[in-house]
Amino acid sequence: MTTQNTVIYVISDALGETAEFVSRAAAAQFLGVKTRIRRVPYVRDEMHMEEIMEEAVAEHAILVYTLVLRDLRDYLEKKAVEKGLQTVDILGPLIAALANQTGLVPTHIPNIIHRLDEQYFRKVEAVEFAVKYDDGKDSRGILYADVVLIGVSRTSKTPLSMYLAHKGIKAANVPLVPEVNPPEELFCISPRKVIGLTLRPELLNSIRTERLKTLGLGAGSDYAKLDRIMQELEYGRSIMKRIGCPIVDATGKAVEETASIVLELLFKEDKHD
Repeated sequence: MTTQNTVIYVISDALGETAEFVSRAAAAQFLGVKTRIRRVPYVRDEMHMEEIMEEAVAEHAILVYTLVLRDLRDYLEKKAVEKGLQTVDILGPLIAALANQTGLVPTHIPNIIHRLDEQYFRKVEAVEFAVKYDDGKDSRGILYADVVLIGVSRTSKTPLSMYLAHKGIKAANVPLVPEVNPPEELFCISPRKVIGLTLRPELLNSIRTERLKTLGLGAGSDYAKLDRIMQELEYGRSIMKRIGCPIVDATGKAVEETASIVLELLFKEDKHD
């Protein structure tokens, strides 16, 4: 079978990530086609567009674009017709559909989703917070957190903290170990800001056993023994009961699912404040 070569120009007034992703997904459907994708970001004027079009003509390229600047979009389509080039508008039809559905006028602001706004800075601050107050490194973070995750080792406290941070939630997490007293700060904040995490003992046993293997340690360590795990879980439940916080069983749940439950609990409590 002869391999065909195709060139796609991804043109955007922002980064062009969306159009490139769609282009690669479409190209993957054609096994006998070798596709080269060239991404051209931050195209904001007709002069730049004209240069791109000349190069595209030489390569008989397909033009895939995400342009929110209407004049530039119209210019591209006009020139593409003149030069006999195929075009695919990724954003235009959906923007038009949303405008028709809502009766609102789109902003036509390029790169608006990546703008450094208040939400972006809150996310960055939350990620830094999660790193700083991970695994009980500094108990002072408990007092300033939006949510504090507690649980025994390997109950997904850190991954969940980072996931919530990317939602702009400042999350601290504290491991519960029978031999170590929990920080007093846990009992100084509202129990509604604390979420207890637990797992089924058998699953925790499996996770810890794999963890020991990756560290090059034997599976015979107390850390992975079922009776030790049962002891820790019982201790963890006693602390959670003492605090009076909600408990989430993360068994069989992806981080996203657990995070959804945590956010629902926090949102529910906020509405009562």
